[in-house]
Amino acid sequence: MKEFSKTWKNSKKPRKQRKYRLYAPLHVKQKFVHSHLSKDLRKKYAKRVTGLRKGDKVKVMRGQFRKYEGKIERIDLRKTRVFVNGVEITKRDGTKKLLALRPSNLMIMELNLEDKLRQKTLERK
Repeated sequence: MKEFSKTWKNSKKPRKQRKYRLYAPLHVKQKFVHSHLSKDLRKKYAKRVTGLRKGDKVKVMRGQFRKYEGKIERIDLRKTRVFVNGVEITKRDGTKKLLALRPSNLMIMELNLEDKLRQKTLERK
């Protein structure tokens, strides 16, 4: 099978779109792990979307845990999934496991601004 190709993105075919997302290298998959900002953050930074980071406080917008707020504990770039603290399911044997969420189903409520570079990128126009 062919490696990764940027031309897959140009295709209208859903099969090629899925292939593009599945076989994308990590520096491209990093762009898929973005989420909407809350209204007050949107006004403050004049941006609609920004990348997710560990430590950001997010609100779940869809699914079983709708309206739940928690901090991001881990991000899986290979599968483009986000794990939020407190969003966990109980397995049959009684152990708890974090539930993998899609970044599109989250809204950023608070940003983790420990990284100075992230502050600069958010505040530039």
